Amino acid sequence: MLRYALVGAGARAGMFIRALTDDHADVAQLVALADTNPERLAVHNRRLAAEGKAQVPLYAASDFTEMLKRERVDVVLVTTVDRYHDEYLVAAMEAGCDAVTEKPMTVDVPGCRRILAAQARTGRRVRVTFNYRYNPLHQAVKQVLASGEIGEIGSVHFEWLLDVRHGADYFRRWHRDKANSGGLLVHKAGHHFDLVNWWLDDAPDQVFAAGRLFFYGEQGRRHGYARDYDRAHGAAAAEGDPFALRMADEPAMRELYLQAEQHDGYLRDQNVFAPGVTIEDDMAVLVRYARGPSMSYHLTAYAPWEGYRVMVNGSRGRLELEVVETDHVAPGAAGAVKGEPGSLSSAEQGWRRLLVRPFWAPPREITVDGYSRQGHGGADVRMLADLIRPDAPPDPLGRTANAVDGARALLTGLAANESLATGQAVRVSDLLDLEEIK
Repeated sequence: MLRYALVGAGARAGMFIRALTDDHADVAQLVALADTNPERLAVHNRRLAAEGKAQVPLYAASDFTEMLKRERVDVVLVTTVDRYHDEYLVAAMEAGCDAVTEKPMTVDVPGCRRILAAQARTGRRVRVTFNYRYNPLHQAVKQVLASGEIGEIGSVHFEWLLDVRHGADYFRRWHRDKANSGGLLVHKAGHHFDLVNWWLDDAPDQVFAAGRLFFYGEQGRRHGYARDYDRAHGAAAAEGDPFALRMADEPAMRELYLQAEQHDGYLRDQNVFAPGVTIEDDMAVLVRYARGPSMSYHLTAYAPWEGYRVMVNGSRGRLELEVVETDHVAPGAAGAVKGEPGSLSSAEQGWRRLLVRPFWAPPREITVDGYSRQGHGGADVRMLADLIRPDAPPDPLGRTANAVDGARALLTGLAANESLATGQAVRVSDLLDLEEIK
């Protein structure tokens, strides 16, 4: 039975803790948790106790390497702030552990280089949690493209919309600082870039991008949304603000963040229109791939509805995927967090459609079984089983993402960021040549 430790005890950690102590407790054991904040660690242990499960040893993040040795850890799960992923991944590998990391693998080229070099030096393995690969809709896209039904791929158009609940949340928390997250082109779009890399079985070659902070941050004054408060909790000016997160009303937020902030000063409910935002909220990217296809991509973080559209043009036809996760944000749910229990209004509707449009024939709709509105289309459950279980069946679709996959998605976003800064197209290999690392 493999022994797992987790570093980074925020909200995302809960998914992995549940998987290790419940669904896959027959093949894996959670043996320790580490974080910079002692209260967040205590919250997870209290939850385990409330469920009748054994509590685990807790460590300060500064004692990470000691934890690995003392608890005889086999695999490390990294769910920290993005900018620290490389630090823990490298330390884990050097201690003889394999590692699984939340996306993005890291936030800059030096960190990426360190991870790949450590993997080559130690012989350990890094896997990246690109859960979108496990969404049944995305698997169906992979299967259609691989079948050759629409022929050789010429181009992809990909539009992703984050609504004013989900999108706003990136501007309340640590993600708003590009030094922490790499911006949405790294933190969020990395998922989408990985999907296209996987669908096409190709690698990005050249990237051009245009984008700006249009809606959030101090731009909110121009649009008439800004209110004068730093953080929502306890601020009179935040009353009635649909963009204010009400942590006191959501038990998970209250436990993990509001009651923990005394230890590190981290404010989970910052004003999305306050100064200090250094990431973009409206981004357009053009990518040329090594084998010739191109992709036009757009990410909007202030949309009235949430979902995405993917169009793939081929030499024998076209594939179209359209997913509406929520067709609007209900007024009472605007200040909640997507995915928290009770945060979605029953009035919000969603739907999905996958079409193949062959030449000289009517379009054909593809029925996809197993899709769920929970857990990223049901992807999280499938991904966790694949990552944790040694008896997971063979996967002909190759959904498990390794460090090179993580690097390719990351470098697309980093090249886009560089293009934003310079106004020039950027060759991915000029940032980091993956062939040299191998």
